[in-house]
Amino acid sequence: MITNQLDTKYSQSPGNIVSDMDGEKVMLSVANGKYYNLGELGGEIWELMKEPITIQELVTTLQSRYNVDQTDCQSHVTDFLSQLLEQGLVSVNS
Repeated sequence: MITNQLDTKYSQSPGNIVSDMDGEKVMLSVANGKYYNLGELGGEIWELMKEPITIQELVTTLQSRYNVDQTDCQSHVTDFLSQLLEQGLVSVNS
């Protein structure tokens, strides 16, 4: 579960194979042997997490690219990161 701490940094966990497929990111987790479709926006968030990044930085970047309300954007980013964290696809960085 993601906390409301916007300054906690998250990054991609190692051991995932990611590819572009018709504008969407798809991923194979080598660790758990599952495939994931991150979608277009999820793929963009995934790319932003190559280096540790905070939720606030993700939200700010996405708001600069899309016409989206900050509260809605933060909610969607937090939900997406929670799902990735639950599957072991992202790591929390100190």
